[in-house]
Amino acid sequence: MTTKNTTAQPQKREAWGRLRKLPSKRWQARYTGPDEKTYSARTEDDKPLTFLTKTDARAWLNRMHETIASGRWEPPTEAVRRRRAEAEAAALRDVTFRDYAEQWLQRIAHEPGKGGRRRRPGTVTSYRGRINNYLLEPLGDVKVRDIDTARVRALAADLTALPSVLKPGAGRNGIAGDVVDTLKMILRAAVKDGLLATMPDVMTPARKSVRHDDAHTPEDDVATPARVDALYRAVPQPWRIAVLFAAWCQLRRGEVLGLQRRDIVWNGDRTAATLYVRRQKNGTTGKLADPKSDNAVRSMSVPPLMIERLREHLDERVGSGRMAPVVPGRERGGEHLSASRWNGVWTVAREEVAGLPDGYRFHDLRHTGLTRFAQEGATLAELMRRGGHADVAVVLRYQKATMARDIDLAARMSATVGEEMQLEKERAKLERDRAA
Repeated sequence: MTTKNTTAQPQKREAWGRLRKLPSKRWQARYTGPDEKTYSARTEDDKPLTFLTKTDARAWLNRMHETIASGRWEPPTEAVRRRRAEAEAAALRDVTFRDYAEQWLQRIAHEPGKGGRRRRPGTVTSYRGRINNYLLEPLGDVKVRDIDTARVRALAADLTALPSVLKPGAGRNGIAGDVVDTLKMILRAAVKDGLLATMPDVMTPARKSVRHDDAHTPEDDVATPARVDALYRAVPQPWRIAVLFAAWCQLRRGEVLGLQRRDIVWNGDRTAATLYVRRQKNGTTGKLADPKSDNAVRSMSVPPLMIERLREHLDERVGSGRMAPVVPGRERGGEHLSASRWNGVWTVAREEVAGLPDGYRFHDLRHTGLTRFAQEGATLAELMRRGGHADVAVVLRYQKATMARDIDLAARMSATVGEEMQLEKERAKLERDRAA
């Protein structure tokens, strides 16, 4: 009985290199490189290469010999790395705006931005919305390397000419500037990545409010104390306290909706309170998150004007737990009121108050409160501290706003507003008496 030979045949010396027949009946080729190391034949993606016939193996050896003789040889592992790098570079050169924009979104969601802080999920979501809604249709299939000044200028002009979705008939749309700025951020990254030779020279379209015409001034959005009180009464319970937080504590919408019972610290007899802003409710994600910036984490004196109403609200409409939401979805509930639901409540309430500008925003109450603070003599640093503005650090190198000053300003503002409200009530009573 004969037995099958399963061992490889001895290597046979060629004019250059070596060949041997493997147990699989295929042929292996080996050679000594210029670096005096022995190499076996391998594919371009660095996998073992064998041959069906001896002739094929010898032909491969001859080609390798020619490569070495011409000085074009490189170690196989280095050749693989080079080819992969060249393939990746070629793919990048041909990347479309659609693919690169997605890569950019993924990058900025995890890498720190200016100041070393990671961008908030809501910020990344807003960028994605601008890309999906306004940039992918005109640029999605365009190679990034082909995006030049002429193309971007034409796109900016088209964006500027779009009609307003929020206010049909308005002379501007309110989105062109933000969209072009987002595009420019992506293109700057492409220049740094070597995909784009130069940054297109394009001006960002001017940003102007869609809600108002050019005759509107910021002072028009400052509500009188009587109208603030009317807005408070127009909002149903248990949410109307939000109006006072926005106007007299100058909080942003997300900061109001993110408040918890533990954020309000009373004095011994509950006649005064300090408010701590530690979080916000993100209007995009619906989750509790850090405030807008480091400077938005702050404390402030609650004006005496709203102390009684705040005390009543906490006692009657807020859950007893330390983390109970101050503006709950339902009375004494454990869930924070959502931004979308609040927007609906606010839209109805503002229509019930006469004398407000069209489309009066909840955020305008914050503008109202900060304006009144300024009228009471607050310095720029004190206004920035009260409002939690991000650029306050620059000013506070030279001026420091203290809690004592904050308490004084809050009390002075409260007294002035209270006097005006009393005068309004007395005028209204006189008018009623005359009419009777």
